[in-house]
Amino acid sequence: MNANMRGIRAIYLFEMARFGRTFWTSLLMPVVTTSLYFVVFGSAIGSRMTEVSSVPYGAFIVPGLMMLTMFTESISNASFGIYMPKWTGTIYEMLSAPLSPLEMVVAYVGAAATKSVIIGAIIFATAHLFVDIQVAHPLLMAAFMLLMAVTFCLFGFIIGIWAQSFEQLQVVPLLVVYPLTFLGGAFYSLSMLPPAWQTVTLFNPVVYLISGFRWTFFGQGDVGIGVSMAAVALFLTLCLGVIFWVFRSGYRLKN
Repeated sequence: MNANMRGIRAIYLFEMARFGRTFWTSLLMPVVTTSLYFVVFGSAIGSRMTEVSSVPYGAFIVPGLMMLTMFTESISNASFGIYMPKWTGTIYEMLSAPLSPLEMVVAYVGAAATKSVIIGAIIFATAHLFVDIQVAHPLLMAAFMLLMAVTFCLFGFIIGIWAQSFEQLQVVPLLVVYPLTFLGGAFYSLSMLPPAWQTVTLFNPVVYLISGFRWTFFGQGDVGIGVSMAAVALFLTLCLGVIFWVFRSGYRLKN
């Protein structure tokens, strides 16, 4: 069975056009936010803590800062993208169109992941204005960033289907993802924590994601790269499984 490329392309371009209408706002926000993080964390804290694991502190926080923004952007873009058709009622037209669930997911998640990767690239470029960053494994870094964007866009897609109000769209990013990212070593190394807290922090799944991404930059992380990749693969598989169940059961799509 051939994929409906016209349908995928139509949804993808529609979502990207929505991003284009707010492009300069979307461009300015990560630049300003990144600059503020470097002023606060890089200058204030970096003046007292010059290096972390032989890496300058300003460079050390770049992977965590990129992941922090990409997590929230991926979830927000994907959840809003699928929630709007539900809210307006046009979701029923897509469900009755000659478009398979896989093709719909590819279109929405592909557009959201594209936006997220663009934002990540903007943050990476902005960081170069403040610190000198040498990426040890650039190809693996780009692949990891793309994989993370797709994975969290799938997670956001699930939230968009689950949510029944605009307020619920913000619950998971603000009350779950953001705190877990801050507590997951985005701006510090786990080795800086007391042994008891290191053990507790290892139960935070975001630790493995940030650590793996940081490894692609500096060749070192709080956990091994193999463990990080396994954690990403597990999360990706879980998201795909939930989405398969959603379309199979029609959960909050057909009722």
